[in-house]
Amino acid sequence: MSSITQVVNLVEDKLKTLLENYKFLKEENEFLYGKLAVLENQITKEKQNFNEIENKYQLLKIAKTIEGSKEDTRETKLKINALIREIDACITQLSE
Repeated sequence: MSSITQVVNLVEDKLKTLLENYKFLKEENEFLYGKLAVLENQITKEKQNFNEIENKYQLLKIAKTIEGSKEDTRETKLKINALIREIDACITQLSE
């Protein structure tokens, strides 16, 4: 009878250990999910910041070209032509 009691006690001890490990892992998982959400939010903000800086850089290149710089003239002309086509498309849509 004592061997059955020992087995039951052993099973109970292992079950307690498993439950403690489960609680610890569950808390750690929740912490990591929270950290993941913060990092994803930070990545999104950094991507937005990068896109804003990239747009400012492109505008600066265009402004320098219009100012008289010989660099990136072809690219600026292409950008202006693309803007003109976009404006024409908008005018066409408005007139319909």
